[in-house]
Amino acid sequence: MTSPRIVRVADVMKKEFDLVDGKLTVREALLSMKYPETRSLIIDKRDSDDEYGLVLISDIAKKVLAADRSPDRVNLYEIMAKPVLSVHPEMNIRYCARFLERFGVMRAPVISNHEVIGIVSFHDLVLQGLTELIKDHPV
Repeated sequence: MTSPRIVRVADVMKKEFDLVDGKLTVREALLSMKYPETRSLIIDKRDSDDEYGLVLISDIAKKVLAADRSPDRVNLYEIMAKPVLSVHPEMNIRYCARFLERFGVMRAPVISNHEVIGIVSFHDLVLQGLTELIKDHPV
């Protein structure tokens, strides 16, 4: 009997992501986004003793747009989540899905050697990861 194929976070993560400075205003950050399909901004560390942060597009909608705050006057550090939960690229996608669910987050940076190398979401886990597993086991 063959062991089931393991799909890893590195297999499904998005390798394109926006890593930005927390001092940027919301306007500056939105205008500088190269990968809006990730639906988030990873806030870079200020130094080696700092931690990464995360701003979701939904955070901007709730904390800026709905609150009627000016995107020119709100800095990312004011609305970011920090420290952010992260996952390892070698993690099995089943455990990654459990981890995200347990902590109530929709996406997480993928960190290797203290550097962000990607971002993973439930969307990636299901549409890429689970789809691969289904292909391996036809009905």
